[in-house]
Amino acid sequence: MPGVTKEQIQAAREADLFAYLQFHEPGVLKRDGPNYRHKEHDSLVYVSGKRYWYWNSRGRSINALDYLIQIRGYGLVDAVHTLVGGETRQTPAYRSTAAAGHVHKEPEKKAFSLPWARRCATSAVSYLQRRGISSDVISRCFREGLFYEARYHGEPVCVFVGKDEAGKAKFACMRSIAGSLRKDVYGSDKEYSFCYPPRNPCSRHVAVFEAPIDALSHATLQELKGWKWDGYRLSLGGTSHVALTAFLKRYPEIRRVSLYMDNDLGGLKNARRIRAMLHEDQRFRHIRVGVNPPRTGKDYNEMLLHVTEQMKDQQQQCRRKQAAVSI
Repeated sequence: MPGVTKEQIQAAREADLFAYLQFHEPGVLKRDGPNYRHKEHDSLVYVSGKRYWYWNSRGRSINALDYLIQIRGYGLVDAVHTLVGGETRQTPAYRSTAAAGHVHKEPEKKAFSLPWARRCATSAVSYLQRRGISSDVISRCFREGLFYEARYHGEPVCVFVGKDEAGKAKFACMRSIAGSLRKDVYGSDKEYSFCYPPRNPCSRHVAVFEAPIDALSHATLQELKGWKWDGYRLSLGGTSHVALTAFLKRYPEIRRVSLYMDNDLGGLKNARRIRAMLHEDQRFRHIRVGVNPPRTGKDYNEMLLHVTEQMKDQQQQCRRKQAAVSI
């Protein structure tokens, strides 16, 4: 991936974060008197009068480049290219309203489109298999059009797709096969995050995870353990409850929500926050909410790998016993 120049980095720092959010993440903006607040990060406030974002929990202001790197997890190069493009130029795509004399120039919104799928998905399938995901779960994802392999700046990536009620792709996130890249495709609608469907389309149960890998790990554990359970498996794509709220609006028949967040301080805190939010919302008070962190490991993928390793050890012990008896 090509690098970036000092001029591009400076231009990205001067980009208008409010304009970026208006056109790429409009769902995270909410009014707070004369100002705006970030729905996913309540301590992040846009001060309209002074035209800047202030991160209260950190006690400092924040620019667009900080936001993409520190909050959305972008690498420096990806963040700069997102804000100013790949070419060297002084003027950012999202111009700073302060630098432009308080003249707000709206950038053209980039339409959502899925990355071009590779004909052969060998690398992506091998990656999921290394993470312990069963062949049956992978095959079903392919059949449902929820997973495939693509290239991002020459790097092979897994693409996880979210669809609307009509089966049209509205969301996609990419996960590097060999590196650390994790990002949503431009223009993705967080309200239609990745969801692994139940066998029974009339299910009234949804299990909620932070990432698609965890949802698929839970489906694989069901195969291994023989759990008598059938429901939707929804990925939040992080810690925001936007996807869950939108899902419950689309499926009013849901009566139970199980929160399978990561078993760490952030995951447990977020699970409590979502449970409180559902209880306080008049539309969702009838829904039973449970918090079910993994019994072993940080997340459900680590739990799956632990379970499969235990099963391998047990099988080896059985073979040794059988071999000893035959001798």
